[in-house]
Formats: sequence, C-alpha cells, structure tokens
Amino acid sequence: RPASAEQEQATKLKAALAEIHRLAAAFFQEKLSGSEPRQGSSGEGAVVRAYLEDRGLIAATIQEFGIGYAPAGGDALLRVLRGKFPDNLLEASGLAIRDESGRLYDRFRRRIMFPIANESGKVIAFGGRALGDEMPKYLNSPETPIYSKSRVLYNLHRAKNGIRQKDFAVVVEGYMDTIAVATAGVPNVVASCGTSLTETQAKMLYRFSRHALVSFDPDSAGVAATERSLSLLLEQGFDVRVVVLPSGQDPDLFVRQQGAEAYQKKVAEAPPYLDYVIARARAAATGSDAAAGSGGAERKLAALNFVLPYIARIPDRILRSEWASRVAHELRIDEPILRQELRKSAADRRTNIQPRKEFLPGGVKLAERRLVHVLLESEEHRRQLAEEMAKRGVHRGTETEAILEGLIGVVLAGKSPDPTALAGTLSEADSRKLFEIVFEPSGPATWEEAASCLEALEHRRVELELSEVQRQIEEASRQKDSARVRELLERKQELRKRLTVATK
Repeated sequence: RPASAEQEQATKLKAALAEIHRLAAAFFQEKLSGSEPRQGSSGEGAVVRAYLEDRGLIAATIQEFGIGYAPAGGDALLRVLRGKFPDNLLEASGLAIRDESGRLYDRFRRRIMFPIANESGKVIAFGGRALGDEMPKYLNSPETPIYSKSRVLYNLHRAKNGIRQKDFAVVVEGYMDTIAVATAGVPNVVASCGTSLTETQAKMLYRFSRHALVSFDPDSAGVAATERSLSLLLEQGFDVRVVVLPSGQDPDLFVRQQGAEAYQKKVAEAPPYLDYVIARARAAATGSDAAAGSGGAERKLAALNFVLPYIARIPDRILRSEWASRVAHELRIDEPILRQELRKSAADRRTNIQPRKEFLPGGVKLAERRLVHVLLESEEHRRQLAEEMAKRGVHRGTETEAILEGLIGVVLAGKSPDPTALAGTLSEADSRKLFEIVFEPSGPATWEEAASCLEALEHRRVELELSEVQRQIEEASRQKDSARVRELLERKQELRKRLTVATK
C-alpha cells in the first residue's frame, strides 16, 4: 500500500536529519584537519591534533573513525547548516539547542567529536569529549527520531564482520577504548554509547555471535558496569568471558602502556565469567563488614550470596546446573544445600541465601542427624536401615561418617546402640557431635522418612562426584587429552541421568 501521509512525513524527517548529521560530521572533521580557511580554526585544530597524537591516535586512525572537532564558538556549525535547513529541523537534530531567550546555538562546543553510526554506517549522532576539565567530560547527542542510545552500539558497522569471523565480540565502555582496542588488532570491538549495556544492544550482538568478552575499566564504576553487563548477557544466552586488566588501567591506557600484543594476550586468556565472579565473590566476602573477623562459614555465605544472582540469571537449565556444581566445588559448599537454596531463592524471588545451621562451623546436616536418631531409637526400622546403608555406602564422606559407621556396625551385630559406649570409640569432635544429636528433640520416625534421608545422601554423593568429574574434564581439556574428555563426558551423562531420576 502507498505510505500514509504520516509515514511519508516521518521518512522525510529522518532523511533530512541523516543529511544534517552527514554535513556536521564533515564539518567537524574539517575543523580538526585545519583546512577550513577561516582565521583561528587551524590553530584550534592543531592543538587538538597534538592532544590526539599524545593519546596515540595517528592520522590514519583519526580518518578511519571520522574523529573531528567542534570549535569553541557558539554558532560555528549553526552558521553552516542554517542556510540549508530550517531552525525547527536543526533543533530536532539535537545539534542545536535554545538558550533562555530562545536563541539557537551549537550543542557541541570545544569538544573532540566521535561520530556514532547506525549498523549501515550512516552517522546518526555524536559523542563529544571535553578538552581540559570541562564538565560533563562526555556529552552525547539527545534522543532523536534517528537515534536511540539504547539501540545503538558504537563501531558495530565496522566490527560486525570481525565479530562473525572471530565468533565473539569484545564489549568496552567508551569511544577511546573502542578505538584503542581496534587499533591493537582486535577489530571485533563495540561499545555502549555512554550507558550500561541494554537488552536491545545485547540482542543486536547476538545476531552476529553468541560469545562475548567484557573489557571494562577495573575501577569501581567499571566493575559495577561489568557485573551489570554480565547479568544481561547471561540472560540473553551468551557465553561470556571477562578481560581482567590491572587496577587503574582502562583498555585505552593499557594498550598505550603495555602494547597491542599484551592486550591480545589478555583477550586470548580471558577467563570464563564464573571464574571472574568467584574471584570477585571471594574478594567481596573477605573485605565485607559482615565477614570481617568471622569464620569460614560466614565468608562462604557472603561469597555465595555474591554469586547467586549470576547463576540464577542463566536461562539454560543444564548450564545453570553445571555452574552450580562448579560454585559448590570452588567455594567448598555442600552441593545439595546449594541447589536447595537456589530453588528456594528462585521460588521466593530472592537474590540471597539466608544463614542456616548447615553453614555454621561444626553443624551437622538434617538428613544425617535424622538417620542417627533412627539408628539409635527406632527398634522397628534400625535393622533395615543399617543393612541399606551398609549396602549403599551413602554415609561415606559425610560429616557424621564415623558416627553412622559405628552405629551400623553395632546394629548389624544384633546389639542395641549405646551412645556412651559408642562415644568412647570416636574422636573428641565426633563424640561431641554425637551427644549434640542425642540431646536434640526428635519424634518417632517412619520408614518413608528414613528412605527420604537416604535418598538425600545419595543425591549429595552423586552431585559431589559430578562436581569432581567436571573438574577432571576441565583438567583433561587443558591437557588436550580428548580420549579422557570423552570418557569423562560419558560418566557425566550417566550421573546426570541418575540425578534426573532421583528428582522425579
């Protein structure tokens, strides 16, 4: 159908705004080159060129990225555009704004100008960096009919082919970071335009690759941006890695000081996002007020609460389960407890795990305690339970292994367990645990309850073995032992089947 009058008007408006931005980009570049004959312009351009050269930008790079300069005068660009476009259109472009008296003047003055292009390469906005200490340091174009900052990635039109070829994108914060990384031999680099990464921007990247490396500043703001971007990329299904730079060095400074090869090495060695988050979790737990001066259990809980939101945001259930196993292994947390808490936090829409007795030093887990009670007190079920535990060995490796092993031996020998006699055969720590359990209040046990406790221990044992198999897979992969990896993957699949059956 023919376009409506409104559609035709919108199309004409966008075309006019695109032309205004094309002319403005040429104007800014001309001012930087100093070729404009007006008096004083070449002087300003020379100062800015010297500044850019000091930042490591050669003429070819300046030309490639279309960098320009907005002069200090209040209407230099306006005078060029006014004869071609009406004032209302210049105001709609965002390049001109009105003062309190209603007079139009240039939005960008005395700033280094970075043109922002859409995916097809048309300039649709600008980012202007102030010279000296002027604030704001970066001034971006406002939202217009052709520009929405949440829907544009800086440098995507140049980077998209590199992203496809290398099958990953490097995401940085700013214009200078993008240019530095690109000139360091990593052309598949993009940046969000002065904001945190958005869902729309993540979806744009996903069309070219499902792999992303986040390389933000290592300062507190950069770390926060990294963590927000990690969460967003994970929710969109990305495989994410993190480029970790020394404190005080953003990508631009790192490339200038350490060189292109050093940055390329950082990219090649970028750890998976979970390694980064676990390292951050440990640092946060160690330095947090809640954990300062506390025992290992409290630090583990603080670290776990730091990691939990990232695990919870992984959309793929199998991958989420694998990372839960990895976190349990790395933080030395009982995996069944971690999984139970993850399920609870998801159901309650919580992003933290509440302190529980199982995390406290010397704490004995509920299923183990209940089995000790059954073996001590239930004449009806203790024999069957002891035989089942001896056959399956589910108590081995638990916190109460020595206690349960002693009770099983006594029951299978046809004797009634005596806590005092058993305590004499145990270590001081195990003896103390035994009496803690004995003096706990407990009601009569059913066989169904005892069987449920056995299944909980079996589930825990399978998950622990799964965690160890995952660790062995990673080790075999590093050693490039493909036969061993295949063998371990088969074992991993068997264990996952057992877990699936156990949870049905």
